[in-house]
Formats: sequence, C-alpha cells, structure tokens
Amino acid sequence: MAGHSKWKQIKRQKGVNDQKRGAEFTKLVREITMAARNGGVDPDGNSRLRLAILKAREGNMPYDLIERAITKGAGGGDASQLDEITYEGYGPGGTAVLVEAMTDNRNRTVAEIRSAFGKGGGNLGEAGSVAWVFNTRGVVILNLDGKLDPDEVTLVAIDAGAEDFVVEEDVLAVYAKPEDLETVRKALAEGGYEPASAEVEKVPSTTVPLAQKEALQTLKLLDRLEDLDDVQKVYSNADFPDEVLATYTG
Repeated sequence: MAGHSKWKQIKRQKGVNDQKRGAEFTKLVREITMAARNGGVDPDGNSRLRLAILKAREGNMPYDLIERAITKGAGGGDASQLDEITYEGYGPGGTAVLVEAMTDNRNRTVAEIRSAFGKGGGNLGEAGSVAWVFNTRGVVILNLDGKLDPDEVTLVAIDAGAEDFVVEEDVLAVYAKPEDLETVRKALAEGGYEPASAEVEKVPSTTVPLAQKEALQTLKLLDRLEDLDDVQKVYSNADFPDEVLATYTG
C-alpha cells in the first residue's frame, strides 16, 4: 500500500475519541447528503449513496442521522448550497497532496487550507498541479488477522472483477474499477471475508519515500488538513518509514 493508505488504516484500527467521532459524523452526513442530492435517494440505484451509508453504519452512526441526511439531500435546502471542490498542493519533500472538500463558503475553505499547508511546511498549488499523480480506484481493505489466506481472498475478488492486490504485513488491499467496487465488496462479504472498509479513493501512481523529519512534518500536515471542518478526504503520495508511522500513531 502507499504510505498514506497504510497510515489511514492504522488510524482506523486505533479508533477515534468522541470529539473526533463527532467531526467524522459531520463529514459522513455531508457525503450522504451530497450523494442523495446528485444520484437520488435509492441506495440500490445510487452506488455512491450505498457506500456512504455502509461507511456510516461501520462508524456506528445512528440510523436517524442517516435518514435525515438522505432527506436533506432529496429536498435541496442547505444541501443546494454545498459545493464539492478539490484542492491540490505540495507537502514536505515534494510530496503531492490532494484535498477533497465540501463547502458552503469557498473563500473560507481555501483560506483555511492554504493556512494549513503553510503551517505544515507545504504550499497550495494550482489546479492540475498534482492531480495527474492520482488515479480514481475502488479500494477494499481486509484485515487478515493471521487467519485469512490472501490467495483464497484474492480468488473471490478476481471473480468479482478486482484488478490488483497488495499484501502488507497483516492487511490486504484489493483494487478495482470504481464502478466494480460494490460488486467486489459484496462478493467478499458473502464469501465470509468481511472488509474493514470499501471506498472510492485517489491512489497515487508513484510514491515519494520520506526521511524521518519530512515524514513527521507530512503526517502533521495531513492531520491538520483532515481536521478542517470542510475537508472530506486527504490523499498523498508520501511513503512513510514504518518506524515513523508506529511512533506517530502510537
């Protein structure tokens, strides 16, 4: 896995405190609302909404919050004021950073993101400056836990349309086309291999190995960006040393 993906997986396993959970719920509500607004309220016919609901349930979001978010998306109102924007920039060591945001105030959001880049030793770039580094792919993460045979899991995933696989330590990442993500996830779950997560992500085509100092700076920058209220997801092509990840997430 790319360094940032591995970092995100470690964070997911460690869980979040109540304050972070509240912020995560806010981001999930926005994603559900936008998915319902753009693709309709029927999860069976709206794969983005279906995956957003699945992620919300995995995060133990109360179902009434999910329903309200869908209703809000269907009815317009505040949802019609939200814009989806992608920002691009550079982190320490020349790493590429992609930031996906939803906002009702573009000026506020770009100011906060520019400030976060500056404080983190990076800088906000122009549109198109780093987007070419990333490909949009469906990514399914499974924890092998020393019990699952990765070869058996990948056979099930291949039959469902998966394209690529990476095993790192005790984690298997399954890659598929975005439109095949739900089919692959469902096939794995029905085969007894319950995924830890299934999301459409921006996957870097190349990574940048970082030394310890730059790795720590980059981790702090990514955290600072993810903590912004308007930011939904952050991607980077940074490749972090294992010892730095272990220390930072510990």
